[in-house]
Amino acid sequence: MKYQGDSLRKFSSQILFALEQYKSPSLDINQFDNIILCGLGGSGIAARITKSYFAEISTKPIEVISDYFLPKYTSSKSLVILSSYSGNTEETLLMYNEAKSKGAGIVTITTGGQLGQLAKEDGFPIYAAETGFQPRMALGYSLSYLLLIFGEFFGIDTASQLKSAASELSDVDRYIDAAREIFNNQIKHDLTGKICVVADAFSNPVALRFCQQIQENAKAEAFLSELPEANHNVIESYYGQLPGHIIFLNSGIHLRTNLRFDFIENLLKEEGNHPIKMQIDHSNLTDYLEKIYILDWISLLIADAKGLDSSNIRNINSLKNYLSTN
Repeated sequence: MKYQGDSLRKFSSQILFALEQYKSPSLDINQFDNIILCGLGGSGIAARITKSYFAEISTKPIEVISDYFLPKYTSSKSLVILSSYSGNTEETLLMYNEAKSKGAGIVTITTGGQLGQLAKEDGFPIYAAETGFQPRMALGYSLSYLLLIFGEFFGIDTASQLKSAASELSDVDRYIDAAREIFNNQIKHDLTGKICVVADAFSNPVALRFCQQIQENAKAEAFLSELPEANHNVIESYYGQLPGHIIFLNSGIHLRTNLRFDFIENLLKEEGNHPIKMQIDHSNLTDYLEKIYILDWISLLIADAKGLDSSNIRNINSLKNYLSTN
């Protein structure tokens, strides 16, 4: 909160900015066989959230790529949406060039940089974000644009849902209070251990977002386990009192997965552990965004409690400098 709090407070205004700036990409989704969402780190998490949110609605396969290259099947029948907050992410720029060479449909989300320049020169749609944020704190822009684009593709009024969500999220102190309650009651007593988030398929991107925020903001290890898969392996590590914290993010989307959450909760408690439980309403976009927001604030509370500068990403910047000279 001390270092990134001002940026995080602007989450709702980012959503409103995207709503005001949005214009239809004028694309017929029926002309494409698949949709490929490209982005890394803070610019990539919006793609995973969007894929999850539209998983049961989309009539087209959706793939999320966080790498240097596109799938082999990418063709002129593919729609490739690339997000890079800075516009200079090297992986995303390579994927842009590959998408262009294959004649794919292209849409970009960026503040500018090389990606914005290329898209402008080539005549592809550009959805602009405001500058001045670290990429992970600019989620409201890329996520809103993607939700609006997909809503248009599949006949869902995501604009109204986003307006409603932005209205709720503007009451920032309410979410800080919710985060502080969880932090004070269940996390503050142990700031040295790892954080493991147990999620289902729908809540997976929210869990991943939280892990990334813990890693970047609080400089701590955080891991994601997804059910039911984790019940076929990770469950065998649940013996005795475990270090750190275990957080459940359950959307309730599948009754059998609910049973798995119940079993793990009882197992962990028998071993002396106290998992933190958060329910996500898979049918409610506002609730989905609220949970992301609360968890973001928790990551900053942990950073503050540890006396860390959450805006200092020394290792990431060192890697970028290394790659730029090699």
